[in-house]
Amino acid sequence: MRTIDLENHFVPQTYIDALYRHEGYPRLVDDPSTGKRRLYYAADTFGPHGDVVMNRLLDFKSRIKEMDATDIDVAVISLTSPGVDQFEPKLGTELARQANDALAEAVDAHPGRIEGFAAACPHDPDAAAKELERAVKELGFLGWKTHSNFGSSYLDDRRYWPILEMAEKLDAPIYLHPTAPAIPAFRTYGFALAGAAFGFGAETALAMMRLILSGAFDAFPKLKIILGHYGEGLPFLLQRVDSPFVRPHAKEDKRAVPDIKRKPSDYLRDNMVVTTSGNYLDAAFQCTKDALGMDKIILGTDYPYEDMGEAKEFLNGLDLSDVEREQLFSRNVLGLGALYGESLVGTV
Repeated sequence: MRTIDLENHFVPQTYIDALYRHEGYPRLVDDPSTGKRRLYYAADTFGPHGDVVMNRLLDFKSRIKEMDATDIDVAVISLTSPGVDQFEPKLGTELARQANDALAEAVDAHPGRIEGFAAACPHDPDAAAKELERAVKELGFLGWKTHSNFGSSYLDDRRYWPILEMAEKLDAPIYLHPTAPAIPAFRTYGFALAGAAFGFGAETALAMMRLILSGAFDAFPKLKIILGHYGEGLPFLLQRVDSPFVRPHAKEDKRAVPDIKRKPSDYLRDNMVVTTSGNYLDAAFQCTKDALGMDKIILGTDYPYEDMGEAKEFLNGLDLSDVEREQLFSRNVLGLGALYGESLVGTV
């Protein structure tokens, strides 16, 4: 059995340079008063971006050593948050292409150990769709990794549907990853509220629910969305999200609920898979398993923001059968897309 990590992040030097040069947001700033590097998502929201994390994002050799030490055979790697989603179209499109080419070089340099998710700038949807097609067909990438908001808009906006259409056509899943929330109320208490501890996941769950209620999965029924952190809390709400569609006082008023073909929970079960990234709570795993089924959960370490060893230690400590472990670490990847079986688990 091969062990596959579906959430693992990198950054090329060209992207770091662009973040330092960028006059808007996001941007990297060195604070001379503290000597610390900060990544500003917005004027009122920054996250510490220390040397340890930055070096790990840049370094593929050390990454491979850590994979070896923790018995991870393959890492599916993506450009780190905030990605290219917040940049103006021309710059974002160029940065996406540079990142994809850099990642393709790393894939070639480490055959059998690294695969890739594409970057694509949604603010030019046609260019993004073409870049996704190039990344999948020419570079051999497995899907598109994007983020919970694009500044003042979300993935469900109709202008972005050409990218969804291309993803479905390619049978390429979309990893919907958190970034700093666009909603100002999330930023009141800085990164402690806006960041990974709460705001990241809360807004990503919102983005997924918006996709469902927009009718995107009725338009693209084969589309697959990957969410980290056990689905950003949505398995806990699996019954609750159906309430407006089953309660008589709501569903009888046609203007109270969107006109979608099925209940929200049906789309969550059929169009979403989740990874384990950065959540080490037994109850969270068990809730996800009970709500979605073991066949919808895949290993994701969230390296380098989380530790590969800690992730594996937690998961190895769960009370799982041999079959369930194979599903978690390898077999479930087969259901994600056309390239996954061939690229990742063809030798299982």
